[in-house]
Amino acid sequence: MARGLRFLVLILSVASICDAATFNPISDSHRSAALELFTPTDGSLKSLEETFEALRTFEVLGIDKKSEIKGYTCPTVVDTLWSPSSALKDLFQALRVNGVLKCELNDEVFAGIASRLKDNVKDANSLLDLHYLIGSLKLIKGQTAEVDVHLEDADGIFRAIKALSQSDGRWRFSSNNPESSTYAAGIALETLAGVVALASHDIDQSLMDTLKQDILKLFDGIERYDDGSCYFDEKLVDAQGNWGPVSASSSIVRGLTSFATSTPESLNLPGDRILCLAKFFLGIGVPGNFKDLYHQIDALASLENNRISIPLILSLPSSVLSVTRKDQLKVRVNTVLGSAVPPLSVKLMQIFTSGSKDASIIDQELKFDPETKLHVLDALPENVDVGKYTFTFEILLHDPEHKKIYATGGRTKVSVYVTGVVNIDQAEIAILDSDLGNVETKKRLDLTGENTIALSANHLQKLRLTFQLTTPFGRAFKPHQAFLRLRHESGVEHIFLVRSSGKNFEITLDFLGLVEKFFYLSGRYDIQLTVGDSVMENSFLQPLGYLDLDLPDAPEKAARPPPQPVDSSSKYGPRAEITHIFRSPDKRPPTELSFAFLGLVLLPLGGFLIGLLLLRVNLRNFPSSTLPAFFAISFHIGIAAVLSLYVVFWLKLDLFTTLKALGILGISLMFTGHRTLSYLASTSAKLKSA
Repeated sequence: MARGLRFLVLILSVASICDAATFNPISDSHRSAALELFTPTDGSLKSLEETFEALRTFEVLGIDKKSEIKGYTCPTVVDTLWSPSSALKDLFQALRVNGVLKCELNDEVFAGIASRLKDNVKDANSLLDLHYLIGSLKLIKGQTAEVDVHLEDADGIFRAIKALSQSDGRWRFSSNNPESSTYAAGIALETLAGVVALASHDIDQSLMDTLKQDILKLFDGIERYDDGSCYFDEKLVDAQGNWGPVSASSSIVRGLTSFATSTPESLNLPGDRILCLAKFFLGIGVPGNFKDLYHQIDALASLENNRISIPLILSLPSSVLSVTRKDQLKVRVNTVLGSAVPPLSVKLMQIFTSGSKDASIIDQELKFDPETKLHVLDALPENVDVGKYTFTFEILLHDPEHKKIYATGGRTKVSVYVTGVVNIDQAEIAILDSDLGNVETKKRLDLTGENTIALSANHLQKLRLTFQLTTPFGRAFKPHQAFLRLRHESGVEHIFLVRSSGKNFEITLDFLGLVEKFFYLSGRYDIQLTVGDSVMENSFLQPLGYLDLDLPDAPEKAARPPPQPVDSSSKYGPRAEITHIFRSPDKRPPTELSFAFLGLVLLPLGGFLIGLLLLRVNLRNFPSSTLPAFFAISFHIGIAAVLSLYVVFWLKLDLFTTLKALGILGISLMFTGHRTLSYLASTSAKLKSA
């Protein structure tokens, strides 16, 4: 239970701090994720589309992988561009990859592709086909200046794409598909930007004005979060399920910035719209799949350099400040990719207390440190004590012309947690008389150190615990958690909430009214106090000692204590070693008798050897030829081996092992004995015939 309470303190603290919305520029975490997610399979990436997404992501993040990818990708790019049967999508993706890798291709290849694409533009009737055709021509224009890719009927193509738009600013993928899509709107804007860039003459101004109105209608349907971020939602889901807020918003940003680059005219979009989209992409953190990571990085790169408005992101290196350590408030201002910003100032305008709408007017400019590129406030305002606050900042650009280029978003609100060491005073625990409330036993506690108090009480008495909590500035402090826990020696636990009144915290337990809650269990109760808060640096879970409680006997119908959970270590832990008790060995005969029996067993062998000597055995018939002699010697060695096996069996071998060895030796004896006896029989027959 103690471990559970510690976990509860930690969870509530972390959850409270994580409520603050923070928007930080791209970091090393994104680079690590890119290297992990864009991993070649079997020596290469799965497709040219994925290869471009990897190259684009690596390029924006400053990761050098071109030379590695170029080796296994350029052959595929060249084959795709040379093949007359390549699909439009494959040509488009190959040209995108070639724009980054610069594979070895001549102008003749580009000229052939451009001619084919121009012929197909006239017959294209779907948005994706037009996107691949126009996009490919625009890519060729960027990769070679020797090929003519201009569109003669740019107005007609513009009208054909515009005919697929809807009244709410979204687009259809084709005239046969009534469903409109936000993702398609981004593709349409990017394709129209290509038409404007490839047009041999200026596009009809009425078409451009109508498109600007469509863009404004599209932004009317934007979704917003309370933290100031916004996004485009996608209601139409493709067959692969790859479209969502990230991909749809990225498509809009890519199309919008491409169109703004292709035309010198202003789109009249407020800068806060661009800033809130940037906050959305930064707020999603590090995506877990390569598609969302590419969409995030590509969108942020498009916002980093665009003609509409470049968003400036205000962030805090640390949103947790300690008044005990006298931390300084530090603010960083960067672009979405962490680049340097023009000369500017940061002002702290207001401070809101958590849960209150009242604000303190500060209007104080932070000092800029040119070495760290941070805006610093040396000391927090006097009215800032331990707690949760919302700081309101304002970015002021020094050059008025920069207001047309950068988007600051007006005032920016950031959640800040001010922590500190809370003072704990006048901690006492006492046993009171139940009737008059007189103090019978009182002991002081040191809640910052160790306590080993021992108390005793019965059901006619009360237990009272009191203490005070104040902030470093002497104000009353109310933590998120203040619990008193009593744990019986049987494992039954009881937790009580300690209530406060200003600085004072007090809890009184009347045991007469708690006998049923305590299940009439007398005995020793361990006492533990838990006080914790996300801004309290000295949160604690403190054992105070124990209470020897004497309660009356339980009635027959009284509730019984609930069964206590079984300790998993005792249930699934290692078992005690099992000691086997074998049957005691049988009695054996005396050693002298055993040796006498051994002598009787060996006696026939001795008689056999003596008989051989008396019979004057000779070896004249022993084979003299090489091969028969070898078999004869092997036969006698085999007999000796069998005899030796019997001896070893008697000493230590078991029956099964002995039989296996005897089977092998028996086969050898049978073979060598047969050859030896055959030789002797043959020799004897020759002597008789002679």
